[in-house]
Amino acid sequence: MAVIHHTVLEPTKLELLTHWLPTRPWYRGDAGEPKLAKAGGFRLDDPSGEVGIEFIVVTDAVGPRPTDYLVPLTYRGAPLEEAENALVGTMEHGVLGRRWAYDACHDPVAVTQLLALIEGRVGAQDQNTSDTPDHDVFGSYTGEGPVPGDFGATVTDDRGGTELSAPSGSLLRLHRVLRPAPDGSSSSVEDASGSVEGSWQLPDGSRARGLFAVLHRSPQP
Repeated sequence: MAVIHHTVLEPTKLELLTHWLPTRPWYRGDAGEPKLAKAGGFRLDDPSGEVGIEFIVVTDAVGPRPTDYLVPLTYRGAPLEEAENALVGTMEHGVLGRRWAYDACHDPVAVTQLLALIEGRVGAQDQNTSDTPDHDVFGSYTGEGPVPGDFGATVTDDRGGTELSAPSGSLLRLHRVLRPAPDGSSSSVEDASGSVEGSWQLPDGSRARGLFAVLHRSPQP
């Protein structure tokens, strides 16, 4: 299990995201610098114990109404090869030293573990406490056979999120701009064979629930 170090980060994660979010096609703010607050999230474990994997939900208060974003990050002790375009920034960690933070959609370790979560082979971990499952976040899978592991070769950002295409024709979509399901009910997407859903905190202190990621399998011949 990943060990959560309660220590100082310089700059902080929110400071990194304040500069990075406005560069994304799915960012909705247009009224100046983001005003970010942490609203939730979860972690996934790297079986090798080398890469930190965190799915952060942040709320941006800029504009007429707050917007909630899903921002998956990986933290590494050295640069990830051929991933300069996915670098969010570097931080000085009070225990681990310099850490390179990447958009996790471009990190094969994170993608592999997200697919394992969808299949139910691993569980989500608490964002802030070591060795503690997060039962509020779960994956579901209705497809036949294992999820193909060849995602990540093509990663595309659009107005609503990020799509990872597999050569097999399967598609994994991350909802970057989060939308609560009606009445907090479980979410569903037509023709989806898998998904991840969870909850986060709204600015008024209430909880919202919705989809974080959706898997579409290619039609079987």
